[in-house]
Amino acid sequence: MDLAEHLLDLEMQLHRQDVRADAQALRRLIAEDFVEFGVSGTVWARESVIAALHGETFSPRSVSDFRLTPLADDVALVTYRAHRFATAERPEADSLRSSIWRRREGQWQMVFHQGTAL
Repeated sequence: MDLAEHLLDLEMQLHRQDVRADAQALRRLIAEDFVEFGVSGTVWARESVIAALHGETFSPRSVSDFRLTPLADDVALVTYRAHRFATAERPEADSLRSSIWRRREGQWQMVFHQGTAL
């Protein structure tokens, strides 16, 4: 598996209901120094994201237009378009997403994420 496929797989894990509800799985994927600029304008840290995802009403998502831009040997930027499918609680929505992933001790973790509503 090449790096683009691997990071796409990691991003897709973060879109799965079982992973979003599992704090240990999220801590493996999200770095301690993680920061997110959310679609709503909220700035999130790792533990606040984990707490919010645990209590969320899940909406399935899809990813398209995935692109990888290496920034350094162990740092990569990924960008993509996300589609959130409608549920009884939330309408469908599209967003542009960007994440920075960093490899430490052979493990890739997300250190930054931003969502921009479309």
